[in-house]
Amino acid sequence: MSTTKKLTVTALAAALGVSTLAACGSSGGSGSSAEKSKTVTLVSHDSFVASPSVLKEFTKETGYTVHVLKSGDAGAALNQEILTKGSPRGDVFFGVDNTLLSRALDHDLFTPYRAKGLGQVPADVQLDAKKHRVTPIDTGDICVNYDKKYFADHKLAVPQSFDDLVKPAYKNLLVTENVATSSPGLGFMLGTVAKYGDGGWQGYWKKLKANGVKVVDGWEQAYNQEFSGSAGGRKANGDRPLVVSYASSPPAEVVYAKPQPKTAPTGVATSTCFRQIEFAGLLDGAKNPAGGKALLDFLISRKFQEDMPLNMFVDPVTKGAALPAAFKKFGARIPAPQTVAPDTIAKNRDQWVKTWSSIVL
Repeated sequence: MSTTKKLTVTALAAALGVSTLAACGSSGGSGSSAEKSKTVTLVSHDSFVASPSVLKEFTKETGYTVHVLKSGDAGAALNQEILTKGSPRGDVFFGVDNTLLSRALDHDLFTPYRAKGLGQVPADVQLDAKKHRVTPIDTGDICVNYDKKYFADHKLAVPQSFDDLVKPAYKNLLVTENVATSSPGLGFMLGTVAKYGDGGWQGYWKKLKANGVKVVDGWEQAYNQEFSGSAGGRKANGDRPLVVSYASSPPAEVVYAKPQPKTAPTGVATSTCFRQIEFAGLLDGAKNPAGGKALLDFLISRKFQEDMPLNMFVDPVTKGAALPAAFKKFGARIPAPQTVAPDTIAKNRDQWVKTWSSIVL
């Protein structure tokens, strides 16, 4: 989630979170070695959020206090860990997703560890199953969201697919994020790569540009300023009824509205989605590897997994983890999202971004 995730937290409450919890318990910045050994430091992007009660439960179970070190968006946080390789700022890194996974693995940032409970995580999200350098924690689907009122008022059918978005009826209606600066933007582009192939996605974007797609730097601007369907967008007089966001955005529009509406004001074009998977890993050179392993075990426990949806607006990966009622009622379930293999992304990402920029910008 560059610029995000996410879905920055404060923004969608925010596509990946709701508060700006910086830490729970001791910072681990001072005190004796014994005190420090009782602290496990989680390095993350800014959108990591967990209920204090859940983190306290981890402390009760293990004796370790979690210190959360937030480091900007996912790309910036990962870059900082690459720069401090071997002498990491923490014990566990959370927030590298499948679009950036190869970069982290190529730099050998993580010590292999098979987390307890991994057998309850589906094989299709275990992208490093042979070596266990990273543990899948959550999934989310990057999709086009639409403003229900706009389409009802204009008696216009809601677009449901990538193909629909280039039709004349939807000219000048879509806003998306810059692929070079935004994780949702990159995910949406990768969705078009998966849909049209390495030889066809460029032509698709030429059509999308000709149909008036608007590009902004990041998710917060796109969703909370340009998009007419969000609470923020309505206040900012946003005039784009289509936006690249997440399948979990509609529940957030309900949960954090006062008063809460009976139905979500926004919907999801379910055939425009790209699956995002987030991982955590034990950092190579961690000062508290035992605490780091315990934290990884906890991150895929049902207690933490069931706490995530209404904090970070992502889906749990652990089998049996219950979704909150708001997710079931207002969220979109995406049965067949687009995906691209991490090694394929690694080989082509930089060139794809350059090509996209030359076409669209």
